[in-house]
Amino acid sequence: MPTVRDQLLARAEDDSTGLLFEDESWTWAEVVRESSVRAAVLSSLLPAGEPPHVGVLLENVPEFAFVLGGAALSGQVVVGLNPTRRGAALAADVRRADVQVVVTDAAHADLLADVDVPVLPVESPDWTALLEEHASAELPAADVGPDDLMMLIFTSGTSGDPKAVNVTQAKVAYPGQFLSERFGLGPADVAYLSMPMFHSNAIMAGWGPALAAGATVALARRFSASGFLPDVRRHGATYANYVGKPLTYIMATPEQPDDADNPLRLVFGNEANDRDIAGFGARFGCVVVDSYSSTENAVIVQRVPEMPPGSLGRPVDGVKVLDPETMAEAPDAEFGPAGELLNAEAATGELVNTAGAGAFAGYYKDPDAEAERMRGGMYWSGDLAYRDADGFVYFAGRTADWLRVDGENLGAATIERILLRHPAVDEAAVYAVPDESVGDQVMAALVVRGSLEPVGFEAFLDEQADLSPKARPRFVRVVSTLPRTATNKVLKRELAAEGPVAGDGVLWTREARGTSYSA
Repeated sequence: MPTVRDQLLARAEDDSTGLLFEDESWTWAEVVRESSVRAAVLSSLLPAGEPPHVGVLLENVPEFAFVLGGAALSGQVVVGLNPTRRGAALAADVRRADVQVVVTDAAHADLLADVDVPVLPVESPDWTALLEEHASAELPAADVGPDDLMMLIFTSGTSGDPKAVNVTQAKVAYPGQFLSERFGLGPADVAYLSMPMFHSNAIMAGWGPALAAGATVALARRFSASGFLPDVRRHGATYANYVGKPLTYIMATPEQPDDADNPLRLVFGNEANDRDIAGFGARFGCVVVDSYSSTENAVIVQRVPEMPPGSLGRPVDGVKVLDPETMAEAPDAEFGPAGELLNAEAATGELVNTAGAGAFAGYYKDPDAEAERMRGGMYWSGDLAYRDADGFVYFAGRTADWLRVDGENLGAATIERILLRHPAVDEAAVYAVPDESVGDQVMAALVVRGSLEPVGFEAFLDEQADLSPKARPRFVRVVSTLPRTATNKVLKRELAAEGPVAGDGVLWTREARGTSYSA
């Protein structure tokens, strides 16, 4: 089983370009040398006998890549800190992950006021002096194995407090090798990396495959929809990764006749909708490969060419849809003539790796959270889905996205897919608000492009034969943006907390037994 240390050592004498950032560049050999220097610097700061955990609160800058490489070479552990966390919450993340020192920058230093460990901004004279002191550091002589920790990456926290996922050397090295081979990446490729490096997508779908292939990493400080194509052209990027809504945001930029005139060959990620997957590939002249994944990386569903619209794809052996109460396999989904799901309550269950934990290496010092995921010797993903007779699965939302309307369970993601068919709807978030008597009512927050009026929206819903009457939103809020995590996941709990009373935008409401909306 490969390690990231092995992969970096293989690049130690490689004089091809390894890293691009704005107007700067480094060969892979220079990247490895700079990483060795950071490993030595941090070794001098880490207290003996304590977990060698280094918090990193940075944008996608070269220092992040060098600290990450140094940790991989030396057996240190990078703890990716999320800049959307604040005050006591961020300090709690630092304590829970046993962080001994935090590397940050001037822009984020104020967020760390409540942290009780040393904080080193990379622009500070102290950091510069440490780099100079250890400038001649040799490659670390460390005994690093595939199962050794390399990172702690926090989950997005969309359904509760973030949990620190154990990311081993193998959990980065193996996907990197697998994806680089799957996509045919090599030294001539340039991987554009704009997703935040404190998150698993950037590491396992961007940085890792580039390292394994000896391709060039082109770092963007942060994601920018308007800056994406100029950066791709500037760096000669042939590959890019994404998570969440970046394709949607890029597709919302003004279309130009020469959009397809770029070197991009392949884009890989997860959570894009079918419309953007097809539209992005056609507009920019590349192939988009979307997949189902999570930070834990224990359940795998593969997209295949013959998959039906709206499907996640076909799960690998051992991944099943189980009833979370009985632990029995859910029956196949049954569809009506218009594609409507006839047995949603019976067919919808949780995606489960019945063979065990897969690539899940546990949560750091959180046995209760691990026990919630590992039940009956199986990994329970927390994601709802249903399966058709051909074995394709469809995402129905998180377990927290179950809506109980008039005694019937509904999956939020199923309703969202229908709402996204409207050409003016760029984004849709469906969530539960309390019913006046019992159960839930369906509420949707929509980000629209152009004009969308209540009468036209009502007519559109009338045309959707597969939309259950109970799934028709009772409340619709048209907004300019949705609240998100730093990894572009929608914070539905914030929307639900606002309910139909508070919140930005324009609210449309329909009567309990009606179909028309009034603003």
